[in-house]
Amino acid sequence: MSQTTISALQAQMPALIDELSRKMVGHKETLTLVTAACLTGGHVLLEDVPGTGKTTLANSLAQVFGLTFKRIQGTPDLLPADVIGATVYHPQDSSFVFHPGPVFTNVLLMDEINRATPRTQSALLEAMAEKQVSADGETYALPTPFFVIATANPIESQGVFPLPEAQLDRFLVQLRLGYISAEEEMEMVQSVVFGQAVTLTSMLTEDSVRAAQAEVKNIYVSDDMLRYIVNLARTTRSHDQITLGASPRAIVALTQYAQALAYIDQRGFIIPDDVKRAFVPVIGHRLQLNVDWMGDAGVEQILADILDQVPVPNERAEV
Repeated sequence: MSQTTISALQAQMPALIDELSRKMVGHKETLTLVTAACLTGGHVLLEDVPGTGKTTLANSLAQVFGLTFKRIQGTPDLLPADVIGATVYHPQDSSFVFHPGPVFTNVLLMDEINRATPRTQSALLEAMAEKQVSADGETYALPTPFFVIATANPIESQGVFPLPEAQLDRFLVQLRLGYISAEEEMEMVQSVVFGQAVTLTSMLTEDSVRAAQAEVKNIYVSDDMLRYIVNLARTTRSHDQITLGASPRAIVALTQYAQALAYIDQRGFIIPDDVKRAFVPVIGHRLQLNVDWMGDAGVEQILADILDQVPVPNERAEV
């Protein structure tokens, strides 16, 4: 893809974000980051307090992308079969038939994933990593595209099962919606309580989403930019406050996510700002600090320090 020529699909990206913003007031940056994750075929973990619009975001994304949508509520009694489906005996013809579960969709919202047991969480792991599920010795491919948008409530401590590192690593990014401004909250309330319901327009289809994903893979990454990405990731492994740094998989994820951000910004190549913008969402949830009390703010500060330490390459518009 040339740096001066963009495709018709790439040209639609700003309008697509604007369409999502009609329903999700005040969250344009987060909507952009979620859209970028979907354009790489990655999964999103939304960790935030209740009532900030996480479910609305997932449903809105599916509508605008023109994709099928299903939702699972995470509970301690949720079984793997409730997610992937089960083989059922049909006595009328003495046969066993597989009944697909809600994971067979394009966009799956796993609400409060940390309330599901580790056994159920692991059933979702194969779907996220391999885009397939296994049941009774048979393997079933999932629809494409396939995204998981999972939510987690960080303030809950009773009846929850923290996600293991292997599961966290399957999420391309971890994001937070947060609270919007007072003016935006007034606009939101007026729209929900006193206005008409917002009906979103489908701007893409399954085929066009797959085509956009293919175009994202062709976004140019120069050797200097790739070296910059690798150096950032490797610096996390030698930081004195980080016990577990970024893995090789994280380097791949950071590269792909920077490509998607460049694609949305109407460019055919990545620049350092794309990498900086992608760094915290991609890397933050993959780290383990040696000082637990620092929390999420500490992770963000450490990553900001790393961004300041690692030399930035000259921006070159190569193709």
